[in-house]
Amino acid sequence: MKIKCIIVDDEPSSQDVLQTFIADVFFLDLIEVCNNALEAIEVLNKNPKIDLLFLDINMPKISGLTLYRSLQNPPSVIFTTAYTQYAIDGFNLNAVDYLLKPFSFERFFTAVNKVLEKQTIDHTPTKLNHSIIIKSNKVLHNISPEAILYIEAFGDYVKVHLKDKFILTNSTFKSILSTLKQYAFVRTHKSFAINLKHLNSISGNTIMINNHKVPIGQTYKTAFLKTVNKA
Repeated sequence: MKIKCIIVDDEPSSQDVLQTFIADVFFLDLIEVCNNALEAIEVLNKNPKIDLLFLDINMPKISGLTLYRSLQNPPSVIFTTAYTQYAIDGFNLNAVDYLLKPFSFERFFTAVNKVLEKQTIDHTPTKLNHSIIIKSNKVLHNISPEAILYIEAFGDYVKVHLKDKFILTNSTFKSILSTLKQYAFVRTHKSFAINLKHLNSISGNTIMINNHKVPIGQTYKTAFLKTVNKA
């Protein structure tokens, strides 16, 4: 599922930054770059299925706020501006986020991920064609949940264990588990959750998944065993 977006900004340097960032996020599909509100209206009329605007607020003749207020069926919007005083106006229009220039790729990704989450909810049960996004060291990994053996809390990070490797991410254990619960993942310990489809055996308080040993915590044991017996 691609998120179709356009850039509306009168500053070439800002356009360049956004185009570079968008190119690094595989679920974003940049349709057009507009220099002003009038160009944006023309593009939106031709492409009614645009999902997202990256919309500068302070533009000549017609501001981004005025443009967005004028749209009858507006797509999601992330406002971009160098002026903090517009933030309240932006959020009053139910903006997904508000990026204060200059912004980093990390801040940009946080904003677009909110759009992805919104699209996922709006299109349940589709979730990027049954895949999830894991960010690790500025790299975005598109992973099938079925390929994940288990996840492990690791200090301030989470290890996402696959068959031959693991991906280390600074996403929280809680957020990843919340995403995976619909894919037969269940918590076995305060620091572990497994994919039931890969469970090989249970012996005492230890689970075998391939050649990996995963502990069962006493707090989670009863609920875990009930889940296994139902599976």
